[in-house]
Amino acid sequence: MRVLVTGGAGYIGSVMVRMLHSHEHDVLVFDNLSKGHRSAVGEAPLEIGELTNLEDITRVCESFLPEACMHFAAHSLVDESVRDPLKYMRDNPVGSLNLARALCECGCRYLVFSSTCAVYGVPEKVPITEDEKTEPINPYGASKLLIEQALSELAKRGVLSFVSLRYFNAAGADVENDLGEDHQPETHLIPRVIKAALGIEQSAVIYGNDYPTSDGTCVRDYIHVVDLCKAHLLALDYLKGGGDSLILNLGNGNGFTVKEVVDSVKRVSKKDFQVRVESRREGDPPILVASSEKIRSKLKWAPSYTDIDQIVETAWIWHSRHPEGYGD
Repeated sequence: MRVLVTGGAGYIGSVMVRMLHSHEHDVLVFDNLSKGHRSAVGEAPLEIGELTNLEDITRVCESFLPEACMHFAAHSLVDESVRDPLKYMRDNPVGSLNLARALCECGCRYLVFSSTCAVYGVPEKVPITEDEKTEPINPYGASKLLIEQALSELAKRGVLSFVSLRYFNAAGADVENDLGEDHQPETHLIPRVIKAALGIEQSAVIYGNDYPTSDGTCVRDYIHVVDLCKAHLLALDYLKGGGDSLILNLGNGNGFTVKEVVDSVKRVSKKDFQVRVESRREGDPPILVASSEKIRSKLKWAPSYTDIDQIVETAWIWHSRHPEGYGD
């Protein structure tokens, strides 16, 4: 299939591009390179543009004529969304609606959408099922929920079929293809703690130790980036097979506290480093752990990486090889 990958130069998108190639799909990457890395794209063709510019994505779709699209491109920092809500509530929905319009006009009918568990806000029950109420507590989650609602309207009218995958915490590295996580600034926990273990940062920071959890720190569900991308392939096959549009959680179903992740990095790296505690960040729920029953049932998906040390080890290998990231 001809598959358009928006945000294909980013952390998750670049792993997805290699996986699509290995399954003999014809791939085109669309990215503005604001967060992604040209070197992460590899040999895949790359079109540089802005989703918020309808002409950019329309031109690409008319030329490539994708049969399916995997949509990763978005602003995705929770704390930034709190500081600059208009950026998130404008760019994420507008870019996604421009993409949907361009896809429909060129005859593409399948979309796999990168959503987030942030749509749930502070859940009443854990693990979180897809039936949990959606009450985002930050603009990032609100922007993704708006996009899901728009896609649902298109699906009701037979315009576009989609699978929306609500990510929990993507983590780890694709060691085989030498692809890892390199954000500027880095906000994700595992790479930040690894930087402390490597001596790049003076200390690892824990934001809040007074949450109602076993050790006072936030609990998160970490899903390995390779397992996450395998779910996208299964979602694409599901849509090709005539499946109805779906919204699915994408997580391991296991929760680990921030302190447990810090301890894991110490075990894997065999390094000791300073850890300091700062105040909570606005917009961080105490516990986010997925129920993965629905995705296991609907897509026959199961994670290969379920232990936190397994996940951290792949990240440690990549960051040890690339202490300065991609360097581009």
